[in-house]
Amino acid sequence: MARYSKACRSPSCPSISRVYADINDKRPPEYWDYESLNIQWGEQDNYEVVRKVGRGKYSEVFEGVCVANSQKCIIKILKPVKKKKIRREIKILQNLSGGPNIIGLLDVVRDPESKTPSLVFEYVNNTDFKVLYPLLGDYDIRYYVFLLLKALDYSHSQGIMHRDVKPHNVMIDHERRQLRLIDWGLAEFYHQGREYNVRVASRYYKGPELLVDLQDYDYGLDLWSLGCMLAALLFRKDPFFCGHDNYDQLAKIARVLGSEALFEYLGKYGLELDPQLEALVGHHSRKAWSKFVTPDNAHLVSPEALDFLDGLLRYDHQERFTCKEAMAHPYFAPVREREGWDVNGEPVNAAAAAGNNSSGGGRS
Repeated sequence: MARYSKACRSPSCPSISRVYADINDKRPPEYWDYESLNIQWGEQDNYEVVRKVGRGKYSEVFEGVCVANSQKCIIKILKPVKKKKIRREIKILQNLSGGPNIIGLLDVVRDPESKTPSLVFEYVNNTDFKVLYPLLGDYDIRYYVFLLLKALDYSHSQGIMHRDVKPHNVMIDHERRQLRLIDWGLAEFYHQGREYNVRVASRYYKGPELLVDLQDYDYGLDLWSLGCMLAALLFRKDPFFCGHDNYDQLAKIARVLGSEALFEYLGKYGLELDPQLEALVGHHSRKAWSKFVTPDNAHLVSPEALDFLDGLLRYDHQERFTCKEAMAHPYFAPVREREGWDVNGEPVNAAAAAGNNSSGGGRS
């Protein structure tokens, strides 16, 4: 297919995140200036590779073992890539260390001869999503999406966009009901007003902002990607938006969300589509979410599920739910109730106890 230029942008329509916009402005440069990171290399001989478990564009992934204590781990051996990118991934993983549902970085090592770097992570007994997702019930979907939102909210609160949310990067140990958000190789620090590379995320999960070349995007990109995952889970249609290339991906989105709302979005940010791309997108009316309900998926879909999905899959990145808004949605009421969590995913009893302690409360 011919390459089109995507859109022309008016410089007078900047975009700034609704939340966590100034996190990195308030932090010292050593927090976000990953190019200055001095990597402390561990000993490669402390780990042994057991078997290959996956591969990506930038790495090969193995199950491994820590020689000292025989603990399982995951070893991500990086393919040749710019040192700057490696430093960024390491710095971000260090900054997010201990965050909820975020993969834990245990060590950074490199081969003494080839200098090939490897990242060593905690082990997750993941079930492949193609096997697991068809088995998930209504409550399971709500539960795991809530856990993913908690990971993303923590990341965003630390001034970091993931930029590659997709099923391959969400590890689920269904037996232990644990989730980990992995692969922070495309993640980046958010600075308001900065223009970012739009060649991030995987095609089926790319937000409209990437597909029309809006470069001053923000954390909202991750919420779109999560929305694509949720739509695939709810409607048992994976992937939900299945474009043949990036141009067709935008066309597929327009067939569901409508072309009128797309042009309103473009107008708001001073963007003008290339005429060929505009012709490819065509003119489509908005399709109701209820049109995707079938006898096979009806048990997963509820009015609150569709309302929640609608708040994620919006053209305008600033109109999408933030993670905090998403976690407070009625869709998650059953999860909060059953797990005893508040809207932030914290134990309700612990919050109440903290309140009593801080006020000197409690009955004598």
